[in-house]
Formats: sequence, structure tokens, C-alpha cells
Amino acid sequence: MVVAASGGPKVSPRDAGTLAVQVVTGRWFMVFASLLIMSAAGATYMFSLYSSNIKSSLGYDQTTLNLLSFFKDLGANVGVISGLINEVTPPWVVISIGAMLNFFGYFMIWMAVTKRIAAPQVWQMCLYICIGANSQAFSNTGALVTLVKNFPESRGVVLGLLKGYVGLSGAIFTQLFYAFYYHDTKALILLIGWLPAAISFAFLRTIRIVKVVRQPNEVKVFYNLLYISLGLAGFIMIMIIVEKQLTFTRSEYGISAAGVIFLLFLPLAIVLIEEFKILKAKELLAASDSSQLKITAEKPPPPPLQETVPPTPPASALAPVASNEKQPSCWRTAFRPPDRGEDYTILQALFSIDMLILFLATICGVGGTLTVIDNLGQIGASLRYPTKSIGTFVTLVSIWNYLGRVAAGFGSEILLTKYKFPRPLMLTIILLVSCVGHLLIAFDIPGGLYIASIIIGFCFGAQWPLLFAIISEIFGLKYYSTLYNFGSVASPVGSYILSVRVAGGLYDREARKQMLAEGIRRNSGEGLNCVGTKCFQLAFFIITAATLLGALASFVLVMRTRKFYRGDIYKKFREEAKEAETQMALPNNQQEDNNVAVGNGNPVSSETKGA
Repeated sequence: MVVAASGGPKVSPRDAGTLAVQVVTGRWFMVFASLLIMSAAGATYMFSLYSSNIKSSLGYDQTTLNLLSFFKDLGANVGVISGLINEVTPPWVVISIGAMLNFFGYFMIWMAVTKRIAAPQVWQMCLYICIGANSQAFSNTGALVTLVKNFPESRGVVLGLLKGYVGLSGAIFTQLFYAFYYHDTKALILLIGWLPAAISFAFLRTIRIVKVVRQPNEVKVFYNLLYISLGLAGFIMIMIIVEKQLTFTRSEYGISAAGVIFLLFLPLAIVLIEEFKILKAKELLAASDSSQLKITAEKPPPPPLQETVPPTPPASALAPVASNEKQPSCWRTAFRPPDRGEDYTILQALFSIDMLILFLATICGVGGTLTVIDNLGQIGASLRYPTKSIGTFVTLVSIWNYLGRVAAGFGSEILLTKYKFPRPLMLTIILLVSCVGHLLIAFDIPGGLYIASIIIGFCFGAQWPLLFAIISEIFGLKYYSTLYNFGSVASPVGSYILSVRVAGGLYDREARKQMLAEGIRRNSGEGLNCVGTKCFQLAFFIITAATLLGALASFVLVMRTRKFYRGDIYKKFREEAKEAETQMALPNNQQEDNNVAVGNGNPVSSETKGA
């Protein structure tokens, strides 16, 4: 195959295998693999599809089912262990552990629901679902954190895109499930168990840390991937609407699933194009440098006197002296953090006022929006919306959750790079907007739950890429694996306080009042049902106040970091990228020949790190 670069000579790749190796080992194929892993990492969003099977098969009441749901959220968001493992091991170790946890947890649930094992006790089911959900934290740590480190100047874009695919994963799995198993919801549990694990193992060695080399069209490539994801989201939304209006056969679901799979693998075309361009550029550079080396070798040798001049010792020769100095204990430096943007240690970040403020803002913001998402069915029923509308609310939350993630990721990156608009200020705005959704529910405005579902879904999704990008910018990327997962802990904390204690407690209290007023006696194991505006009104007034507190905390962080965000926060990454590009300009053997020809005996290696 013969190709010609614009304005340059024709270049012939050696064979198709060269392009295949370039694709499989390239950074863009790693992006594609991460997208597939993330699209299968949202099993926690499908709990409502199979929870009725767990309830009926094991004889649970609603309280026990809510307990399982809490342990699901706990497992999905507590990933500090995966972060610590990722600090000392390559990413493939974390991804493989996550795959095994995912299969074990959901496989045991499937065995229990299908009566293939004796009915487990409640604490065992809580353990199984917590283990299965915890695999999501391992997938995020192994794939998402690694990609942020490989594209540090596009971290907002990366976070928005990958988190967007996580938000869509529930809808993606739903389409695949109907095609594979039709309406056998027990089989859905098995699908959740084996499919994410299979995808993770397929790309186990693809996800790795590589040297940062920025391409001129890097952001453009991410935008092309964004357009494909928007097409995927639009296609799924259209199919969900059509499926609710019509009755689909299994073969018709298969056609829908085929469209989803096609759009999932469509980014591979962009990967092939970009890696082919990189291969052409490498071959042009190699041909150009070979001619330069030939000219250098034909030059006459230098005069004898010059050979006796001792070469200047390289700066790297002094490095061992500095590295032998005794480093202070991490506990002694815990309260002496470096400048913002430098690499904090784990303790320095955890004891930082900035982290505590960000953690408080996330507890209030994510906790409030998650309360709406977890209780959407009960909210709709209490406000007398028809059952069919409740399914529409779930769909709206899912799609706008995705849109919030990609909009916050890409939008905050544009505003930051062009206008120095700080991400904490965007987080503050998102929290204020979410208050509108909470008040719409509290006042029971006619048709307001439709608008509230859109607002809450968008705000819930938008908070995650902003949170993780702020952590990476303020505290550095050295220990990002652990700090990323520490930020996720705010979700179950906020969910327990605002959803379980506030919303759940006040709902049950109002339900008991209604039953006493109507003279109805509650039987043991029977759920409490509440109807009317008062069921959630006080709870959402409290949630609105908590969200305003979170917005105030976020604004305090804006004031504390305003000087930092006015500067060039990506400067050091551009310098590292330029240095890496210089080192990787030539293959190792040509670097040695060139260095010997110019009198430098210290060639720089360009090996990939963490392969």
C-alpha cells in the first residue's frame, strides 16, 4: 500500500501487520477500549430491572430491598482500595480484579435468584451485591484514571466522554438484554455478571500508562468521538420511545441491539484513521532522519585537539546525589502541602481545606440529586402520576444524565482554556440549578416532575466530571487513583443522609399519619404507601437548603482557587509533552548513531512506561 502525505514524498508501509501493531499499541485504541469498558461499567443503574425478581424469589419486603440498594451504592462508590492498588501496580491488575469481582458478585446473586443454591441470608446478599457493584470502582480506576494521566491537557474532555458512556451503560444493557433474553429478567443478572468481565479481560493489556505526547488534532479527535456518542444516545432514546408505544418481538429487539453495537464500535474507524496518520508521520520522519544521519557521517572528523577536550558532564549525573537525600516522613509533611497544581501526597490532599470543602459540596449536591433518582418511582406515585409516566421519568434522567456529563466535561474544558473560567464556579452554578428541580418537586407544580427529571438528571451527571477534574487539577496526578476514589465516597454519604434518613424517614412518618387518619392497620411486612404533596415536601425543602449549603461551600472554593485558575495550569504538561516528543523523534538505534556522530554518548530512551 502506497500513501502520500500532503506536500511530502510517497511512503510505503512494510505490510498490513505494521498498521495492525500501530493500532493495537496506540493511544487511540486505548481510548476505544476504555469507552467499551465504561459502557459496560454501569450495572448499578439497572437494579430496578431485576430487583422485583430478588424480592419475589427470596421473599424480601421493601425495607430489605432498599437495604440491598444501599449496599449496591456503597460498593459502587467506595473504591479507595482500588485506588491504593493502582498506585503500586499496572492498570491491568486493577481491571482484572474488577472483572473477577463483577462476575463473582452477580453470579452468586443469579444463583440465589434461580434457586441453584440455598437461599442466602440477607447479609450474604448484601455482601454479594456490594462486591459486584464494587467492580465499577475498579473499572473506573483502571481505565478512566489511566486515560486522564495519558491525556492530562484534555482531562475535562476525557472525563466527560467516559463518564457519559457510564451514564448510557444502563440503556445500552437494556437493549442488549431484550435481544439476548427477551423478558427473562433473571437472565439479566447473569448478563451483567459475564459481559463486563469479558470486555475487561479482552482489553486487559491495552490499558496502560504511556508517555504524554500531545497531537495537534487531539481535541478534534475527542470531538469526533463525542459526536458518535451523541448519535448513540439519540438512537437509544428514539428506540426507548418507540418500544414504549409498540410491542416489539425478540427479532425486532435484535435489530435495535445491532444498531447499538454498530454505534459502540464505530469509534474504531476513527482510531484506524488516526493511527494510520501517525504511522505515516513516523515513516516520513524516519526517512528524513536517515538522510540527515548519512550527511552527518560523511563529514570530516574534528581536529585532534578537540578530541582531548573533556565533555561536559550531563545534568543527569548529579541526580543520584540528590536522590540519596533522606526524604521526610509523609506524616510530617501532611499539613505542609505544596502549591496548588503540584503533586500532593495522599495525606496532604485528605487533610487539605480545599478537599474538605469539595467533599462537603459533593455530599450536598450529589446526595440531593441521587435522592431524586433513587426515589423517582415513589415520588411519581405519591404525586399521582400514571405508571407509564414513571418509566418516562427514568428515561429522561438517564439521557440527561449522559448529556450533563459530556456537557460539563467538554464545556468546562472550553471555558477553562479560552476564558480561564474556573471549574469550581461551574460546579457552583450546577448546584444552584439543581435547587430548581428540588423545588419543582416540593411544590408539586403540574407537570413539574417532567422538568425536574431533566434538571436533576443533567445536574447529577454534570457534577461528576467537574468533581474529578477539580481533584486532578488542584492535587496533581501522582496519586490521582486514590484521590479520585476518595471523591466518590461523598456519593454514598450524601445518599445515606439525605435519601435514607431525611427523605425515607419523613416519607414513612407521613405515610403512618395517613394510615392512622384512615383507620388502616399496617400488617407485618407490608410496605408504607403515601399519597399527596406532603409525602416529600418537607424532605425536599431540607434537600434544597442542603444543596444551597453545598453551593456556598463550592463558592468558597472558587474564591480560594481564583488565583490558581487564572494561571496556566497545563504549562508543565505541555513542557513534558515537548520533552517526550524530542526523545521519541527517532528510534532508539538511530538516536544512538546520531548522538555518537555529534559527540553525545547519553541517548535518551523512548520506551513506553508501564506496558
